[in-house]
Amino acid sequence: MSMDIKQIQDLIKFVAKSGVNEVAIEEKDFKITIKTTQEPTYVTATVPNPVALPPQPVASATPVAPANPTPVAPASNAPAAESPNLITVKSPMIGTFYRASGPDKPLFVNVGDDIAPGKILCIVEAMKLFNEIESEVSGKIVKILVNDAEPVEFDQPLFLVDPS
Repeated sequence: MSMDIKQIQDLIKFVAKSGVNEVAIEEKDFKITIKTTQEPTYVTATVPNPVALPPQPVASATPVAPANPTPVAPASNAPAAESPNLITVKSPMIGTFYRASGPDKPLFVNVGDDIAPGKILCIVEAMKLFNEIESEVSGKIVKILVNDAEPVEFDQPLFLVDPS
């Protein structure tokens, strides 16, 4: 596996926004470790051919993790006010929300569908990886809070589920 500068910059941004403290990727000819603290993100990369990874562009693209409480809080408080017994299913990561596995495929769930733990609710695509998001609760889908192909933040509410 070989990563170009753009992919490394995207990975740094993804790690900074996700709230994870450390990510390490290791292949036989490539290793990258990204550690975050409250200060800027630090990147350590080891590559057999150092010319393939110039350090200056990576250092100049080092972001500081942004605070995201403002956009998340109103979205999660508003649905809870409607009905306190509803469960909010939230995104476990930053990425793009998809309701189906492809444009011509059936939707995973619709409003009114019964769900159980292990049922796939949606896909969140992050860094070209398609992550199936499974339900951890039983109940009925009451509301879908995100449109298809819309970007989502970590911990952003996706679905409202009535557990009764």
